Amino acid sequence: MSGEEDTKTTAQGTVEEVLPNSLFRVRLVANEDGVEGELILAYLAGKMRLHRIRVLMGDKVDMILDPYGGKARIVRRLT
Repeated sequence: MSGEEDTKTTAQGTVEEVLPNSLFRVRLVANEDGVEGELILAYLAGKMRLHRIRVLMGDKVDMILDPYGGKARIVRRLT
């Protein structure tokens, strides 16, 4: 991996729906990529599960997007 940079695409969104097994349907807000309004399936990061941080419908969250698409990992609850 000489010269490769480990870039993680981050995004912010609003929780639209709470699903079983710590899954959430999150609507992305506009970011530098210009993606807005897209619904994405997200799951809680391990540290958030460990510290029992609750995420409710309507909360704004920071996420790390999966490079292969389809899912995201919620890493921070903003409000």
